[in-house]
Amino acid sequence: VQLQACGGGLVQTGGSLRLSCAASGRTFSTTSIGWFRQAPGKDREFVAVVTWADSRFYADSVKGRFTISRDNAKNTVYLQMNSLKPEDAAIYYCASRSGSFDYYSSWNYDHWGQGTLVTVSS
Repeated sequence: VQLQACGGGLVQTGGSLRLSCAASGRTFSTTSIGWFRQAPGKDREFVAVVTWADSRFYADSVKGRFTISRDNAKNTVYLQMNSLKPEDAAIYYCASRSGSFDYYSSWNYDHWGQGTLVTVSS
């Protein structure tokens, strides 16, 4: 499985961005896709996940502002980010693993995209 993340950029506080994660392979419909982010000097942290069963879970810090969704026909997962704050600035990574597991830990994902940079100006 190869993952390609894109959609990052520079946005003002309160603005919106939509990230995309395109996956190769024929097992996408049985794959859970998570988004993580890492800011300079900080650990990588969980942002959101959409499971193979289309269940969605979010970090408390992004609930109500971010929405994750998947399009199995396009092998793509989206992360719609609204009401962005300076503390949302980071490199955002998508990651995947088949089936069900502890979605919140980055250690449990098998495949990672290259990351896309989100910058939020105040």
